[in-house]
Amino acid sequence: MEQAGGAELKKRTLTNLYNQRPVWLDLAHRKLDAAVCDAYGWPHDLADEEVLERLLALNVERADLMVSKGVRIEGQSA
Repeated sequence: MEQAGGAELKKRTLTNLYNQRPVWLDLAHRKLDAAVCDAYGWPHDLADEEVLERLLALNVERADLMVSKGVRIEGQSA
């Protein structure tokens, strides 16, 4: 009996969870996406690619600001 339970636990992975995409997970993602859009003042109908482009632009902007202030960024060569 324990072997069956162990086998079942091994099936509980994030990959399997995302592949099955239960309703509660889909709803949680939608709420999180809406909260991110609200936080940045973005429209809710942006395509995933546009969101990624905007996040990357913000990241680059903030990294450039840190460098201009002389802050060393982790992983940056001296």
